[in-house]
Amino acid sequence: MKTIEFAKDDKAALLERIRHYFDSELDQPIGILKAEMVMEFLSKEIGAAYYKQGLEDAQVALSKRIDDFSDDVYQMQRDATD
Repeated sequence: MKTIEFAKDDKAALLERIRHYFDSELDQPIGILKAEMVMEFLSKEIGAAYYKQGLEDAQVALSKRIDDFSDDVYQMQRDATD
């Protein structure tokens, strides 16, 4: 999977959220370097699974829309012949 590059401000916001989580939920304050390491680990080890699930969800949603469209076209054809 291709590495995702975040805009500088977006990356800074994500890192701050990681730092806040560690501090408030785990009572383990961490610095920027450790937050970057956590973000890199999550991206490599877990990110692909979320990405794959997102693609599968999008495919299901698109298939449903195509089915709905096909049903609409069929109904229009029936209405035109009646």
